[in-house]
Amino acid sequence: MKRTIVVGDIHGCYHELLTLLEKTGLRDEDLLISVGDLVDRGNKSREVWKYFMDRPNTITLMGNHERKHLQGVLNYAQEIVKVQMGNEYPQFLAWAMTLPYYYETDEAIIVHAAMEHDLPLHEQRQDILSGTTSGERHLEKKYSNQHTELENPVKAHWTDHYTGKKPVIYGHSVSGDLPRIVNNTYGIDTGACHGGYLTAIELPGFIIHQVKVTQDHWKAQIAEWQLPVLKSKDWDNMEISAIHKEIAGRAYKASPAVQEFLHEKKSYLALLDLSLTQMKAQLDLFAITHKDHLHEFPFKTFLYKSRSGTLTLADLRKSLHTPARITQLQHLLSDSILIGHSHRQ
Repeated sequence: MKRTIVVGDIHGCYHELLTLLEKTGLRDEDLLISVGDLVDRGNKSREVWKYFMDRPNTITLMGNHERKHLQGVLNYAQEIVKVQMGNEYPQFLAWAMTLPYYYETDEAIIVHAAMEHDLPLHEQRQDILSGTTSGERHLEKKYSNQHTELENPVKAHWTDHYTGKKPVIYGHSVSGDLPRIVNNTYGIDTGACHGGYLTAIELPGFIIHQVKVTQDHWKAQIAEWQLPVLKSKDWDNMEISAIHKEIAGRAYKASPAVQEFLHEKKSYLALLDLSLTQMKAQLDLFAITHKDHLHEFPFKTFLYKSRSGTLTLADLRKSLHTPARITQLQHLLSDSILIGHSHRQ
């Protein structure tokens, strides 16, 4: 008999996934479904993605973590995965774009995160199905407003109001060591990446399978990938204000190697800021010595302001807001000064 195996949030726990699937006795003809959040936090996101991409008879739903990657909203967990995947990252994004937001079998409805209890499946919002922040806010507002008789309505869960005859299997919200079974709904995110359990439901029969994860993968990943993630950033094209924020946000919990890296960046920013003072002096002098040819230079806006006596360091900091912009003007100024010298000779 063909079965369906629905797996909760895997979050890169590849070896635990293989152990779980072996425990279920997964066969080639069985349908394997992931509720989404294949990647991030665990130590083998690439391997999990490859497994689900390459295995026939497999469906992966859109989770909020896949959506973060697609929308370019990269927090630390997503930055790690981007570095881990390297040149394959565009392929991962292209694959993620194809993911459905729900799947229905004869036995159950499967979603990543949640549903509105009073809407048919085809009218459900994608941000709610996938568990984004906007979707969660919508549910919180809806149920807290409509069910004020509850003692603490803000914490009301959508499953408290589900009355459908068809069971719903979902993940996203960690339920503890065991699945959360309420009102014909099955929550099967049991915190695998945090050292909890990886859970699957076998259909038909709603048979629960679990394996224990022996370590907190996310805690280990946080420490291991700090420096590689920092080194992968496009610092030259990052806003200088964002660089200062990045340094301040990471410094308090950084390893010695990361501390050294951040110190180098901080020193580099100080040198760049000092160079702005030097460039202002060069621009002021240039505006005097080339007063009849200001329009010929690519940095003529600064020259005109200098000639009128209104160019300030604040103007330069505002316009040259990335390291790349500062170094670009440095090179332009140097080249123009050399050309000016050669013309005078």
